[in-house]
Amino acid sequence: MNLFDVYPLFDIAPVKAQGAYLWDENGRRYLDLYGGHAVISIGHSHPHYLKRIARQLYDIGFYSNSVQMPLQQELADKLGRLSGYDKYELFLCNSGAEANENALKLASFHTGRKKVIAFKGAFHGRTSAAVAVTDNPAIQAPINETDNVIFLPLNDTEAFKEAVQAHGSGLAAVIIEGMQGVGGVHVPEEAFLQEIAAGCKTVGALLILDEVQTGYGRTGKFFAHQHAGIQPDLITVAKGMGNGFPIGGVLINPSIEAKHGLLGTTFGGNYLACVAALAVLEVLEDEKLMENAAHIGNRLMQELRQLPGVRDVRGAGLMIGVELEEPCGPIRKQLLTEYGIFTGSSSDKNTLRLLPPLCIGAREADTFLSAFESILHTIAIQTN
Repeated sequence: MNLFDVYPLFDIAPVKAQGAYLWDENGRRYLDLYGGHAVISIGHSHPHYLKRIARQLYDIGFYSNSVQMPLQQELADKLGRLSGYDKYELFLCNSGAEANENALKLASFHTGRKKVIAFKGAFHGRTSAAVAVTDNPAIQAPINETDNVIFLPLNDTEAFKEAVQAHGSGLAAVIIEGMQGVGGVHVPEEAFLQEIAAGCKTVGALLILDEVQTGYGRTGKFFAHQHAGIQPDLITVAKGMGNGFPIGGVLINPSIEAKHGLLGTTFGGNYLACVAALAVLEVLEDEKLMENAAHIGNRLMQELRQLPGVRDVRGAGLMIGVELEEPCGPIRKQLLTEYGIFTGSSSDKNTLRLLPPLCIGAREADTFLSAFESILHTIAIQTN
């Protein structure tokens, strides 16, 4: 049996990882500035994380959600305290797409409506409702096609106001990423997010903040939307939540009625997932990784803006998009093959993404900046 073709593959097979580094089967070390799509939050193979999971595995690894699991409440309490959303409820699932599916479903249940506003360049997942609000027709099957989704330009306040006026009575939700990741690290303006929050309240629609990639301290605050001072009705999380262990969730405003049985999951919130997520929160807090993300990210962004061939630098904390004057594919390949540095791409062929573990320090930042500057200077000389 052959494996299904999912992604283009690097010709590298990592066999070991620690902190911000990977090693292949030949012993070559790589600096990981992509974190497996922003999944590695506290660093690879963190000792506290490993101990937490190993200890739990000796006790009990799984049972369904038909029994009491105090670990789930422990996780909800810890997440609520660190995120500032201690009054919200937590629904646990297994992935970001699943979290967005359930958030959209809850919004439709709560409002009795079915229209959703999403944004051009958005990526919310590859499953049914999540892919319908993703701006990529190439990954939408005929069964996913719907006229219930209205796509608007990001940061276009007038277009949003017109859409709310036209569809308000049928609008269930507005879904937006804390920052567009796959789309090329495009940042919603604070005033735009505030306008969306106000517009949703006006017509009784729910605001869903997709923090799957931007949550868990990546932007220097626990959630990216907190830079704008708004409070969404539903917040979706995954990726960095488990540092590689599959887990996702929806933070739910207590004003939203969710009757027993509307949502369900077999694997969501299992023992191992909960201890992995608790370990992440414990390390985030103890090692002040949110503060580190803000500090190292600010430094990287400032220095990247000074390099030749850089058109724009977008993002916050350790979610950074570097838009170049030319396609970034060959540069990413050179960083990997010659310098041993993983970086990410986006749907914008000129934008390189940096999504490193939040534990990186000045040494890792300098290693990348030195290699990147060398490549860009060589290109500049060849061009001139």
